[in-house]
Amino acid sequence: MSSRFLVIVASISGLLSVALGAFAAHGLKKILSPYLIGVFETGVTYQFIHTLAILLCALLATIVSNPNSRKAFHRAAICFIIGILFFSGSLYALALTGVKWFGPITPIGGVMFMVGWVFLAYAGYQMTDETTKDGVNQ
Repeated sequence: MSSRFLVIVASISGLLSVALGAFAAHGLKKILSPYLIGVFETGVTYQFIHTLAILLCALLATIVSNPNSRKAFHRAAICFIIGILFFSGSLYALALTGVKWFGPITPIGGVMFMVGWVFLAYAGYQMTDETTKDGVNQ
Protein backbone atom coordinates (compact mmCIF):
# COMPACT_ATOMS: atom_id res chain seq x y z
CA MET A 1 0.00 0.00 0.00
CA SER A 2 1.58 3.26 -1.05
CA SER A 3 1.06 6.67 0.45
CA ARG A 4 0.26 7.92 -3.04
CA PHE A 5 -2.68 5.50 -3.23
CA LEU A 6 -3.88 6.58 0.21
CA VAL A 7 -3.79 10.27 -0.75
CA ILE A 8 -5.86 9.48 -3.85
CA VAL A 9 -8.37 7.45 -1.80
CA ALA A 10 -8.58 10.22 0.81
CA SER A 11 -9.16 12.81 -1.91
CA ILE A 12 -11.99 10.81 -3.44
CA SER A 13 -13.49 10.15 -0.02
CA GLY A 14 -13.29 13.85 0.84
CA LEU A 15 -15.03 14.74 -2.40
CA LEU A 16 -17.75 12.20 -1.66
CA SER A 17 -18.12 13.51 1.90
CA VAL A 18 -18.83 17.00 0.64
CA ALA A 19 -21.17 15.76 -2.10
CA LEU A 20 -23.08 13.46 0.26
CA GLY A 21 -23.33 16.21 2.88
CA ALA A 22 -24.80 18.58 0.28
CA PHE A 23 -27.14 15.83 -0.89
CA ALA A 24 -28.36 15.33 2.68
CA ALA A 25 -28.82 19.06 3.24
CA HIS A 26 -30.57 19.85 -0.02
CA GLY A 27 -31.93 16.68 -1.59
CA LEU A 28 -33.01 14.45 1.25
CA LYS A 29 -34.83 16.89 3.54
CA LYS A 30 -37.99 16.57 1.44
CA ILE A 31 -37.79 12.77 1.25
CA LEU A 32 -36.52 11.43 4.57
CA SER A 33 -37.64 11.85 8.16
CA PRO A 34 -35.48 13.99 10.44
CA TYR A 35 -34.29 10.80 12.16
CA LEU A 36 -33.07 9.23 8.90
CA ILE A 37 -31.43 12.48 7.83
CA GLY A 38 -29.58 12.41 11.15
CA VAL A 39 -28.49 8.83 10.43
CA PHE A 40 -27.23 9.88 6.99
CA GLU A 41 -25.44 12.95 8.38
CA THR A 42 -23.73 10.79 11.03
CA GLY A 43 -22.32 8.72 8.18
CA VAL A 44 -21.07 11.86 6.45
CA THR A 45 -19.46 13.19 9.64
CA TYR A 46 -17.59 9.98 10.37
CA GLN A 47 -16.53 9.64 6.75
CA PHE A 48 -15.11 13.15 6.71
CA ILE A 49 -13.26 12.77 10.02
CA HIS A 50 -11.70 9.49 8.95
CA THR A 51 -10.89 10.83 5.50
CA LEU A 52 -8.70 13.40 7.22
CA ALA A 53 -7.19 10.61 9.33
CA ILE A 54 -6.34 8.64 6.15
CA LEU A 55 -4.65 11.72 4.73
CA LEU A 56 -2.71 12.22 7.97
CA CYS A 57 -1.55 8.59 7.92
CA ALA A 58 -0.45 8.86 4.30
CA LEU A 59 1.50 12.04 4.91
CA LEU A 60 3.16 10.79 8.10
CA ALA A 61 4.11 7.52 6.40
CA THR A 62 6.02 9.51 3.78
CA ILE A 63 8.17 11.37 6.31
CA VAL A 64 9.03 8.70 8.89
CA SER A 65 12.20 6.67 8.50
CA ASN A 66 11.16 3.85 10.83
CA PRO A 67 9.65 1.04 8.71
CA ASN A 68 7.54 -0.18 11.65
CA SER A 69 5.93 3.24 11.94
CA ARG A 70 5.38 3.42 8.20
CA LYS A 71 3.63 0.03 8.17
CA ALA A 72 1.49 0.96 11.16
CA PHE A 73 0.45 4.25 9.51
CA HIS A 74 -0.57 2.33 6.40
CA ARG A 75 -2.46 -0.27 8.44
CA ALA A 76 -4.28 2.49 10.30
CA ALA A 77 -5.32 4.04 6.99
CA ILE A 78 -6.57 0.68 5.69
CA CYS A 79 -8.65 0.25 8.84
CA PHE A 80 -10.09 3.73 8.37
CA ILE A 81 -11.02 2.93 4.76
CA ILE A 82 -12.74 -0.30 5.80
CA GLY A 83 -14.44 1.60 8.62
CA ILE A 84 -15.81 4.18 6.20
CA LEU A 85 -17.14 1.47 3.90
CA PHE A 86 -18.87 -0.46 6.69
CA PHE A 87 -19.84 2.31 9.13
CA SER A 88 -20.74 5.19 6.85
CA GLY A 89 -21.81 2.94 3.98
CA SER A 90 -24.28 1.04 6.15
CA LEU A 91 -25.70 4.27 7.55
CA TYR A 92 -26.20 5.64 4.04
CA ALA A 93 -27.90 2.42 2.96
CA LEU A 94 -30.09 2.33 6.07
CA ALA A 95 -31.17 5.95 5.63
CA LEU A 96 -31.87 5.65 1.90
CA THR A 97 -33.58 2.25 1.88
CA GLY A 98 -35.02 1.92 5.37
CA VAL A 99 -33.82 -1.70 5.39
CA LYS A 100 -33.07 -2.45 9.04
CA TRP A 101 -30.52 -5.23 8.47
CA PHE A 102 -27.97 -2.61 7.44
CA GLY A 103 -27.92 -1.53 11.11
CA PRO A 104 -25.96 -4.55 12.43
CA ILE A 105 -23.22 -3.89 9.84
CA THR A 106 -22.48 -0.46 11.31
CA PRO A 107 -20.59 -1.69 14.42
CA ILE A 108 -18.13 -3.59 12.21
CA GLY A 109 -17.10 -0.25 10.75
CA GLY A 110 -16.96 1.30 14.21
CA VAL A 111 -14.61 -1.42 15.40
CA MET A 112 -12.41 -0.87 12.33
CA PHE A 113 -12.25 2.85 13.17
CA MET A 114 -11.11 1.97 16.70
CA VAL A 115 -8.51 -0.50 15.43
CA GLY A 116 -7.26 2.20 13.06
CA TRP A 117 -6.77 4.61 15.95
CA VAL A 118 -4.88 1.91 17.86
CA PHE A 119 -2.58 1.41 14.85
CA LEU A 120 -2.09 5.18 14.65
CA ALA A 121 -1.09 5.28 18.33
CA TYR A 122 1.25 2.34 17.78
CA ALA A 123 2.82 4.11 14.80
CA GLY A 124 3.46 7.12 16.99
CA TYR A 125 4.93 4.91 19.71
CA GLN A 126 7.30 3.33 17.16
CA MET A 127 8.60 6.70 16.03
CA THR A 128 12.13 7.44 17.17
CA ASP A 129 13.81 10.77 17.83
CA GLU A 130 15.04 10.74 14.25
CA THR A 131 11.74 10.06 12.59
CA THR A 132 12.03 11.86 9.30
CA LYS A 133 13.77 10.59 6.21
CA ASP A 134 16.03 13.63 6.12
CA GLY A 135 17.23 12.92 9.67
CA VAL A 136 15.82 16.07 11.24
CA ASN A 137 14.91 15.54 14.89
CA GLN A 138 11.34 16.36 15.78
